[in-house]
Amino acid sequence: MLNRILLKRSAPSLFSNKLTMSQSTSRIAQVSRHLSSAAAALAPKAVAGAIDHKLCMIPGPIEFHEDVLKAMATPATSHVDPLFIPIFGESIELLRKVLITESAQPFVVSGSGTLGWDMMVNLIEKGDKALVCNTGYFGDRFGECLQVYGADVTNLKAPIGGRPTLQEIEKALRADKYKMITVTHVDTSTGVLSDIKAVAELTRRVSPDTLVVVDGVCSVGSEEIRFDEWDLDVVITGSQKGLGVPPGLSIVIASQRALSTFQNRKSPIASYFSNWQRWLPVMQAYESRKPSYFATPAVQLIYALNASLKHITSEPMEVRFEKHAKASQDFKQFITDIGLKQLAVSPQGAANGMTAVYYPKGVQGPELVSSMAKKGVQIAGGLHEQIAAQYFRVGHMGISVTEPGRNHIEKVVDALKASLGEQGYVAK
Repeated sequence: MLNRILLKRSAPSLFSNKLTMSQSTSRIAQVSRHLSSAAAALAPKAVAGAIDHKLCMIPGPIEFHEDVLKAMATPATSHVDPLFIPIFGESIELLRKVLITESAQPFVVSGSGTLGWDMMVNLIEKGDKALVCNTGYFGDRFGECLQVYGADVTNLKAPIGGRPTLQEIEKALRADKYKMITVTHVDTSTGVLSDIKAVAELTRRVSPDTLVVVDGVCSVGSEEIRFDEWDLDVVITGSQKGLGVPPGLSIVIASQRALSTFQNRKSPIASYFSNWQRWLPVMQAYESRKPSYFATPAVQLIYALNASLKHITSEPMEVRFEKHAKASQDFKQFITDIGLKQLAVSPQGAANGMTAVYYPKGVQGPELVSSMAKKGVQIAGGLHEQIAAQYFRVGHMGISVTEPGRNHIEKVVDALKASLGEQGYVAK
């Protein structure tokens, strides 16, 4: 049955449920008029609400482009409406451009990034061994999720702010045979960046059958990822970080090797909602511009995703990577210049989309976060369980980076300097 599911996609007419092109054009015009009327009616409230809106500079959710917010205002629309079907199909195609892949299969499902961990139930069977490279809170939780589905998990941990070395990973891979190795590309709790290219190259050399699974929730859209070139098997992400969409979409990209593993598993999949047997036909149908159904997709969020992906892919991904790297370097240099210390122990191991910073001596964390919020800038406190009260986190991704004219990062810098000064901290 699964072989039939994986048949080559067809490309039928864009409006395949018998609406003529003129009828479809009329429907689009109606929707546009509805959106314009709705925007006009809400304008006074929107302006009033904007006064209270704090600039959201946490490591996700991030600030959303106006086109994304407008797309979220799409009126009630059936998930099999001829206006929606091509939007969903195009979004799947655009995700391949973001991940730089020709052949991988995207899954877009209602849920958070955590649901992507659950989807690994399609690849893991009871007793399978998994090597989890851990750089913080989310590496711990990914390992716990795999254990729920019967995986025999080996955690390869590093000191806080560090990452497992390639020598440690190679030693582990040679010591046992693993079904998969998981790497948190950017752990949101620490801001540590893993070298997934190097890990993938090592894995292919030492254990070529091991699946390379990347938790890219805090990296897709802000960190360099070349899915095909680096020979990755799975990348998991969510909508609310580097992709610049409100929370609510779980996105998983799977290689043909991963799909083959899924096809050839020996035991039933121990999940109903996460089961790729149900979701794969839906993804392939929408990409072929045909309606399909298993569970209702988040229509408005997918409209928003489509709007954001069009912005992201309007320039080469290399340009986007460079913008995030430059903004990160500048912000981290500012942190160093005022005498603060980052959690990441090396520049190579520090994320481009966020920065985690220790509070200086004498500065109280809750007061600093509160003071910045009063100045209109929201940052995040610590998350790593061992040191949560000792540091704060700032996100710098999406339009805050790609559209510098908004001055988002400058506002963070000004608010942080002022808030530190209020607690008596003098920049060194």
